[in-house]
Amino acid sequence: MNMVLENDELQDLYRELILDHARKPRNFRRLDDATHTAEGINPLCGDKLRLYLLIDANDTVVDAGFEGSGCAISMASASLLTETVTNISVADAEACFNTVTQRLTLGSSGDQAPHKIDLSKLRALDGVRQYPSRVKCATLAWHALHAAINSQSTATTE
Repeated sequence: MNMVLENDELQDLYRELILDHARKPRNFRRLDDATHTAEGINPLCGDKLRLYLLIDANDTVVDAGFEGSGCAISMASASLLTETVTNISVADAEACFNTVTQRLTLGSSGDQAPHKIDLSKLRALDGVRQYPSRVKCATLAWHALHAAINSQSTATTE
């Protein structure tokens, strides 16, 4: 019984984190000096965003921002993404993409991200797995990240 209570409390905290990032998205801005950009489109529900990355000569994501519109899950995920990838290497950002998308689509722990990167906040997105139609909302920004890093202009969830 105590374990159920703790799990419910944890889920409530995760829901609050998602709502906080949806209501007050971090890094919701255009980066005029972005070196890499990609548009993310989820045609099924209408989520659309543009991700901006400033990557320096050392292959470090120096800054990240996004603009767009969509459901609370897609906006919160993009906000969490920008916080996660700022000041890490492009290789580490790509590893984060793999980890997050595997966790949400396969339900695996997908522990490819370097241990020095704190992905604990991203666990808030794990609850989306219970709603398969919302997984695309949560992964949209991450697919845009992958596209931007690989110099592709568009990422879609279809």
